[in-house]
Amino acid sequence: MSREHQQLKVVPARYPARTIGAIGALFILAGVVESVALNPRWEWGVFARWFFDPVILHGLGQTLLLTLLGTVFSLIFGGLLALARLSSSWLLSSLAWGYIWLFRSLPLIVVLIILYNFSYLYDTLSFGVPFTALAWGHFQTINVLGQFPAAVIGLTLVQAAYSAEIIRGGFLGVDHGQMEAASALGLSATRRTFRIILPQALRAIIPTAFNEVISLAKGTSVVYVLAMPELFYTIQMIYNRNQEVIPLLMVGAAWYLIITTVLSAIQHGVERWLARSVTRDAQPSRWRQWRSRLNPVAANEEISHVRSH
Repeated sequence: MSREHQQLKVVPARYPARTIGAIGALFILAGVVESVALNPRWEWGVFARWFFDPVILHGLGQTLLLTLLGTVFSLIFGGLLALARLSSSWLLSSLAWGYIWLFRSLPLIVVLIILYNFSYLYDTLSFGVPFTALAWGHFQTINVLGQFPAAVIGLTLVQAAYSAEIIRGGFLGVDHGQMEAASALGLSATRRTFRIILPQALRAIIPTAFNEVISLAKGTSVVYVLAMPELFYTIQMIYNRNQEVIPLLMVGAAWYLIITTVLSAIQHGVERWLARSVTRDAQPSRWRQWRSRLNPVAANEEISHVRSH
């Protein structure tokens, strides 16, 4: 019986449909690459000439700055809105719901145009007590809401509505028993939220939040309606002058691809770091997963060697 067991040979499972599909996908990919690389009408020489042009890089810097400020401010404001939605106060919850409903309903381009033309509606902005003459400051609207402030405020107002729902969903995904246990220990509401609930909710919040950040990075192209020289508006002005439309659009597409790739890499690193709190070990990288499929024995030996140290 032992000899029969020793003679048994393990045959890996075969998936012919998967293999055929992979070969077909590679065939289509090769055709697309050939048509793009060898077609002279794409004008890759023009693409290379403009890719690192200082004007393009300045527009790229404006896009990155808008993405950074919009992300930071929308996460802060969205977090406050999420806490208000989860509040036991019906007034705070209703006001937060109304804000989220309003700005999720309005297109971003409409919000930007209204903010840019705010000086037409209001000559001055005052801070004081409503329905009284008491005011602490007056500002000329046209001096406050220029192109850049209007773009940042518009992106923040719209993005905060989506961030609030993402954060609220992450909080609701945490088991209610965690909150009850923290309350039983006598922790304050602030410590319960930031020390117990938030660390657990982050694992559900991070993937969707980064997806929104990537959408925001591409959504900054909408601020071209304000004639602000971000990446897309800069490219648009250049190709309107020299009529080299396709290669300049490819320059913008390449830079947006780079931005998205960097943000996706950051997201992957953050998710691996957060996964350590659950699995005690970081999740394997894409490279290690690919190696384990090709040579599972060597991958297991490498993991055991790392753990032994």
